[in-house]
Amino acid sequence: MKTVHKYRLEHDNTQHQLKLREGYRVVHSAYLVTEKAVFVWIEVPLDLSLPEQNIALRVFRTGEAIPKSFDYLASAIDDFGPEAYHIYRAQEALVSVAA
Repeated sequence: MKTVHKYRLEHDNTQHQLKLREGYRVVHSAYLVTEKAVFVWIEVPLDLSLPEQNIALRVFRTGEAIPKSFDYLASAIDDFGPEAYHIYRAQEALVSVAA
């Protein structure tokens, strides 16, 4: 079995730390105007025997410099403004956590 969780990601250079079960995947992202924030929906397995991973996500605006140590996951568009936001995962944060 699996489920989907929703996470709020600020677009102010904050690196967001999440602990997710191995096998997770991003299924949707959006900029919600009412919240003035980027959100990401991540599908995660419910199998408790799977190891957890610490991941770090960060939002970059279009045109902003992105370090090579980040991998692209998704984008979110502000439908009422000129901004687009891009969600990246930091490579160094992919560490398994003992159960």
